[in-house]
Amino acid sequence: MSSSSPFKMRLVHLDLKGAPPKVSYLSEIFPLFRALGADGLLIEYEDMFPYEGPLRLLRAEHAYSPSELREILRLAALNELEVVPLVQTFGHMEFVLKHEALAHLREVALFPNTLNPHKAESLALVGAMIDQVMGLHPGARWLHIGCDEVYYLGEGETSRRWLQQEPNTKVELCLSHMEAVAGHVLARHPTTTPLVWDDMLRDIPEDQLSASRVPQLVEPVLWDYGADLDIHAKALLMEKYRRSGFSQLWAASAFKGATGASQALTPIEHHLRNHMQWLRVAGGVPVGSLRGIVLTGWQRYDHFSVLCELLPVGIPSLAVCLQALLHGGFAENVKARVEKLLGIPSLEMMDFASEGAGSFPGSDILALVTQVSLHLRSSVDALLERDRFSGLIGPRRRLPCKPHTPSCVWTCPQVRDGLVQPLPSQAEAHPPRRDPAHPAAGAQSPDQVERPPGGAGGRPAACLLPGRGGGMAGGERAAQPAAAADSAGGPW
Repeated sequence: MSSSSPFKMRLVHLDLKGAPPKVSYLSEIFPLFRALGADGLLIEYEDMFPYEGPLRLLRAEHAYSPSELREILRLAALNELEVVPLVQTFGHMEFVLKHEALAHLREVALFPNTLNPHKAESLALVGAMIDQVMGLHPGARWLHIGCDEVYYLGEGETSRRWLQQEPNTKVELCLSHMEAVAGHVLARHPTTTPLVWDDMLRDIPEDQLSASRVPQLVEPVLWDYGADLDIHAKALLMEKYRRSGFSQLWAASAFKGATGASQALTPIEHHLRNHMQWLRVAGGVPVGSLRGIVLTGWQRYDHFSVLCELLPVGIPSLAVCLQALLHGGFAENVKARVEKLLGIPSLEMMDFASEGAGSFPGSDILALVTQVSLHLRSSVDALLERDRFSGLIGPRRRLPCKPHTPSCVWTCPQVRDGLVQPLPSQAEAHPPRRDPAHPAAGAQSPDQVERPPGGAGGRPAACLLPGRGGGMAGGERAAQPAAAADSAGGPW
């Protein structure tokens, strides 16, 4: 596929922790991904992966079976889409730490979002998760290990005691866990390179990054989903990472799921501007500075959040963004190509309603969601106001949802039944327990600055926010603290 793109690889992110598509739908949409200019997939399985043995409790009741997952990988290969699996190993561990049997591995007992890095059992747990995922992805060149938005790091009782000892710091705590997890990947899977979201690294001083082994072990993915992305600041950050010893860097944009936790329709213009900014970043740094770009498409802001735009709803935005990256811009001839590929007579960039929903796989879903969102808006707003629902509050459900689930588009049975995996009946279903004290939006601490619509750190964001690790001083790094704190390895 000929391209004037500065990005060697263009990966489409599939966020499976909400509205996971049927395999039959993926068989229809993968050829379109390829035709639009994608050459890979970043698949964030979360609880849709078919974990076995002691890890079986992590599986959703409608998780893909091993044979279904192998079929997904076969379809990806058939369409020349390289698969990069993603396993969260530090922050955003809600789907793991919500379980009572694993709650003792939380950094802070009340909140299931962050793993306690001091316990040897924590590393054994994520190591076992990694090994099972890699077992079904033999030969994967990269494995994304997450490590974004590690909220409350250093605030657990064990961490507080550890931090009281000189010269221990939160920076060291963060880097040592990344180092341990990446070291496990490379020891067990030596041909696989770990990727990490970069938000926890951004504000760490260059000398401390250089003194750690992390730059030799991982490739950071610099994410920014803003339409007004700061090009100069991004170039400076990239230069800092290169001086710190990182040999390869990645970018991450967003084609959907970055403009509101309960967003139903995708604002294409916002996402196109985000990608145009990333093209300017890539054009202003040395050739080859960025190995590739991940076009993220978030489905939930976190494990307990309601749904944002469904995958079929975001396909026109994905098409626009991929073609802009492929051709280095979005001229009229590129727009015409997108319209032809999607079967849309006239693609509207500034408004949600184009002339016709198109003929691409899932276009009927887009038409239904558009009808609900635009023509029934007043009724939906009244329902949400009456029941006090908001984007980051509400019962966590896999879909199809129960009738009271706060996501208006799922009141349409055509939408529900046409896209997602079936769930057991209400009598059979056992939704996960949730601590009433658990705050929404990634369980951020009360003293943290409130996130604007769309958060940060590998999660949906319309702007750039620093990670919790920012601005922390520290001295020489000590040995990994996990083994000294807990010698129990767990049943993994």
